[in-house]
Amino acid sequence: MPAAESYPDDLRYHREHDWARVDGDTATFGVTWYAQDSLGDLVVYLPPEDGAEVKAGAEYGELESVKAVSGIVAPLSGTVVEVNQAVIDAPELVNDDPYGQGWLIRVQLSNPAELDELLDAEGYATHLKGL
Repeated sequence: MPAAESYPDDLRYHREHDWARVDGDTATFGVTWYAQDSLGDLVVYLPPEDGAEVKAGAEYGELESVKAVSGIVAPLSGTVVEVNQAVIDAPELVNDDPYGQGWLIRVQLSNPAELDELLDAEGYATHLKGL
């Protein structure tokens, strides 16, 4: 069952509909409810390799749905330390639980100051109203 629309307060958001949950010098990335809803039923997740470098604002992988292919944008820069194998095996986890089981990668941050460039939940909700 698809998740209900939500934008948790403990996350930071990129304008391209990606989120980051920061814990010390690491962060977990995923796509927002809006992103997964816009794509529809996800069928393929193409992640980066463990150890890959990701750059804030640049694409690091792809999500494919029955109706579109979309690049995934890194909200922050760093080195990939874990890829969510469960989403590779069952991409629909992103539709069902985009902020929980549907996370995509974990990253060792290289520039934590980039966090200041991301939106909080209220700012992201305001951004969505302008689309």
